[in-house]
Amino acid sequence: PSLGEGEADGGDHAEDRRGREDQQPGVQTRDGARRAHQLDVAGAHRVQQVEHEVKPERRGEAEQALMTLVERGYLHDPKAAEAAAEEYDALFQGLGKPEVLLYGSYYLAGFLNERPLAVLRSDLARLGLERDAAASETEDHVACLFEVMRYLIAGDDVEVCNLEQQRRFFRAHVQPWLERMCETLAAHPAARLYRAVALFTQAFVQVETQAFDMIE
Repeated sequence: PSLGEGEADGGDHAEDRRGREDQQPGVQTRDGARRAHQLDVAGAHRVQQVEHEVKPERRGEAEQALMTLVERGYLHDPKAAEAAAEEYDALFQGLGKPEVLLYGSYYLAGFLNERPLAVLRSDLARLGLERDAAASETEDHVACLFEVMRYLIAGDDVEVCNLEQQRRFFRAHVQPWLERMCETLAAHPAARLYRAVALFTQAFVQVETQAFDMIE
C-alpha cells in the first residue's frame, strides 16, 4: 500500500491540518512477519531483571491512574462510555484545529507533517512496516506508534521484534514527546476521562523509559 500523498517534510501546513476528520490509525507489515523459530531468551531475561528494578513509586503512579478509570466506571458503564465518546470528539475532533493534537511531529517541530514524520517513515520502512492504505492518520499519531510498539513486542519475526528494536523505536519516536502531550491533555479543562488516560500513559512511559535505561 502507498504511504499516502505528499511529502512528510514540507508543504502547506494549513492544508496539512485540514482533512483529518474521521480518520483511523493503522500500520501493517509490508511482506508479512516471518514465523519465528527461536526465542529472544536473553531479551526476556533482561526484561525480568528490569521489572524487579523499576522504582515502586513509578509502578504505583500508573496503578493509581488506572484505578481512577476503574472507579469512575469508564471501563464497563455504557453511560460512561457514551460520555467518553463525546469527550473524545470535543478534545480531538472538530472542523478547525483540535483542542489537543495527538501527532508527534507537532510536539517535536511545531507543525504537522514535518521532518520528524519523514524520519519515522524511514525507520518504519527499515522495520518492514508501512501505513495501511485504508488509514488516513499519519504514522506519528500516538495510536499508530503504540501499534508499532505492540508489533515489536508481540510479533513473530525475531529479527525485527526484539528488545533492542523496541528500545530504539521508543527512544526515537515515543519518549521525546509523549509526556509533553500527556501534560497538555491532562491540563485541558474539558478533559475528565482523558485526564486519567493521560496520567496513566505518562506514568507508563516513565516506567518504560526507566526500564530501557537499565538494559543499556
